Amino acid sequence: MVCMGNICRSPMAAAVLSNRTAGWTSPRINVDSSGTGAWHVGQGAHPTSQQVWQRAGYEYIHAARQFQASDFFLTDLILVMDSNNFQNVIKLAESDESRNKVFYLRSFDESLKSIHPDSADFSKLEVPDPYNQSVEAYEETLSMIERAVDGLLQELTRQ
Repeated sequence: MVCMGNICRSPMAAAVLSNRTAGWTSPRINVDSSGTGAWHVGQGAHPTSQQVWQRAGYEYIHAARQFQASDFFLTDLILVMDSNNFQNVIKLAESDESRNKVFYLRSFDESLKSIHPDSADFSKLEVPDPYNQSVEAYEETLSMIERAVDGLLQELTRQ
C-alpha cells in the first residue's frame, strides 16, 4: 500500500488488508505500506487514522517508511492511493514487469472496475488524503478502502 506520507491512507489500508487475510495460507498475504515522501519516516500512524481503524476493529502496528525501487523486487502487487503516488511509483520502475505491479487500490472496488486509470475519470479511483481533516473524512477513507479491499479479496480468491 502506498500513499504520500505513509501515516494516514496506506497504513489504514494495510490494517484492513492484513486483518482480513490474517488466516489465509494460500495465497499467503504479507502486507506492508510506504509513502512516496520521506517526511514521516519512522513515525507511527496519524492518531486519527489509527483511532478510526481501531474503532472499526482492525489491529495494526505501523512505522512510516519511504517507497524504494527495491520494493518492486519484494512485492507482487503495489496498490497506490492517488495519481501522484501512481506517478511517483511508476518513475521508480525499471521494467514493464515492475510497472505492471502498480494499481490504484480503488480499481478493485466493484463499483469502479470499469474506470481505466488513463481515462478522464481516473480521479474517481483516488482515495482522497484525509490528513488533518475531520474524523468523518478518515471514516470515509476507511469506507473507500474497505470496499476496494473487498474487491481485491474477491479477485484473489478467483485465481
